[in-house]
Amino acid sequence: MAIAKAERLMNLALCLMNTRRPVSKRELRASIEAYHEVTSDDAFNRMFERDKDDLRELGLVIDTVESLDGEFGYLARSDRNRLPDIALDPEEAAALSLAAKVWQQARLAEAASGALQKLRAAGVPYEDVSSALEPRIPAPEPAFEALMVATRERKAVAFDYRKANAVRPEPRLVEPWALECWRGHWYLAGYDRDRADVRVFRLSRISGKVRARGAAAAEVPDHVDVREAVARWAGEGATAVTARIRLRRDSGYPLRARAVATTPVDADWDELEVPYGHGLDAWLAEFGPDVVVLAPEELRAEVVDRLRAVAKG
Repeated sequence: MAIAKAERLMNLALCLMNTRRPVSKRELRASIEAYHEVTSDDAFNRMFERDKDDLRELGLVIDTVESLDGEFGYLARSDRNRLPDIALDPEEAAALSLAAKVWQQARLAEAASGALQKLRAAGVPYEDVSSALEPRIPAPEPAFEALMVATRERKAVAFDYRKANAVRPEPRLVEPWALECWRGHWYLAGYDRDRADVRVFRLSRISGKVRARGAAAAEVPDHVDVREAVARWAGEGATAVTARIRLRRDSGYPLRARAVATTPVDADWDELEVPYGHGLDAWLAEFGPDVVVLAPEELRAEVVDRLRAVAKG
């Protein structure tokens, strides 16, 4: 089936690229043998639209032209589908090779390997740097690939998400903006439609399958810095707002590393001032009885609520 689809896409691409005038859908159906097997007009229309979208995703620029009688025609002009010569020096080629080795996911590794092969075929100098450095960005979360596709295709998604220290996951409907790797964890930044606000989700807390939703997602606002949003939501962004906590002596070393000020209180406790961002309540709750939140009051209430939820099981 995969071979048949690839052949159908190739034939469609050849028809669109080897014509000097727009070709109608009716003419394409008559010219491509694979379309002859589709008897229903509705089924053909759906197949044709999918094939056209697949070719565009692969990089083919397809123009749609409306004739005087209202019929639409399609063509892929050669001047819009010809890449300029690629000129890379050995250092730039080595950097691309290194970047291609970063991904461990099979889907991304295949695309990266294919890109390098095309560059080599075009005569671009290539240097294998694998013996010197082997970078890796692991993405073991099951939701990664589905969210990567949804982010690229600008499609809304639905999934069940368990907040830190929550007992049960909750359904979410999200317009994905970008995936970000932050301090060894993958996060999805996007717009939560149900909550009508920006949200960041840690992929390891997504339960079950990620389900695509037909409605297209809105474009990412220009004023949004995704990396900054992830850092802030993860409670690790350096913001002007801080929280005051009391931390048991000889404990909570990750908190101490993030503190902007530390003051000894007595033999058992220190008082810390830490950056206050989204997700700090979940992080503090992980330290249990070794942390007491002093301010702000809303952070204290959030931590207490989380601890109560855990105690109730």
